[in-house]
Amino acid sequence: MNKKKIIITGGAGFIGSHVIRRFVNQYPDYQIVNLDALTYAGNLENLEDVESKENYKFIKADIRDAELIESIFETEQPDAVIHLAAESHVDRSIKDPLAFVQTNVIGTVNLLNAAKKTWKSDYSKYRFYHVSTDEVYGALGETGFFTEETAYNPHSPYSASKASSDHFVRAYHDTYGMDTVVSNCSNNYGANHFPEKLIPLSINNIKNNKSIPIYGKGLNVRDWLWVEDHARAIDVIFHNAKTGTTYNIGGHNEWTNIDLIKLLCKIMDKKLDREPGTSEKLITYVEDRAGHDLRYAIDPNKLQNELGWKPSLQFEEGLEKTVDWYLANEKWLNNVTSGNYQQYYELQYKDK
Repeated sequence: MNKKKIIITGGAGFIGSHVIRRFVNQYPDYQIVNLDALTYAGNLENLEDVESKENYKFIKADIRDAELIESIFETEQPDAVIHLAAESHVDRSIKDPLAFVQTNVIGTVNLLNAAKKTWKSDYSKYRFYHVSTDEVYGALGETGFFTEETAYNPHSPYSASKASSDHFVRAYHDTYGMDTVVSNCSNNYGANHFPEKLIPLSINNIKNNKSIPIYGKGLNVRDWLWVEDHARAIDVIFHNAKTGTTYNIGGHNEWTNIDLIKLLCKIMDKKLDREPGTSEKLITYVEDRAGHDLRYAIDPNKLQNELGWKPSLQFEEGLEKTVDWYLANEKWLNNVTSGNYQQYYELQYKDK
């Protein structure tokens, strides 16, 4: 696809910032428009290295605002959308389900409607790529994998909202003929991850000798993928997938939470010159999350066989790279944990 202008929503977030960086650097002929509301997880410091590039533009906008989104599409006339903006934390969805409906469902429909109006049913030249999660499939037992044909069975308000948004994207393909693609990815890890999530939270707590909270007995299993491998998969899917298709993105990399944290503790002890076993003493078991799915595992063979993508890093290598990044970027971590990162937009963008 020779797309000239791409709106990437949620580009100041964890995964979105890696996608923005990849597209800005890999495709200098593309104009990349980063659309982000800068809620708590949106951090423009994640993109300091590309913000001055000629083919990058940031627009502060909330996808819940249908009128604003429509006006942005009318002005920008994008050739494609890569949609990552979402409320994504399961615990937050349990406390406030409606916020997830408004952003993940209504926000997605607002984008679809704006694209539909702008592209005027001439969909052969345009693409709407929706980035989703493996949590829409529900939970697995001790064996088996999620495939692209697995029936949806979401268990949390977060996964239910993402499942709904997936269905709306496919409905716009089936009903209106819009060129849409959907991908469902396993858990991501890597640089710039907001420190309420398991790996960055644990790294920060270990560094500061705080307890590491583990739900239940720590036996929940997740498939982990390095975020830069996910960004590369999005690139491959965006440019090569047939319209109306779905791809699962995973790492063939299952870990129980407790085994992951023990590995992380071992790496941190080494990096911080602590006695082996020191950080493990910080592990604290807490009451399990309501509706906590036992196991997720993705089968990414369709993506590998059809489009040639596969993960580039083994988990131990990727986790060590992640630890190194957080230890080398103490200012970023301090700004996020203190809330100071939210001033970045005011200082760098508002008066321009």
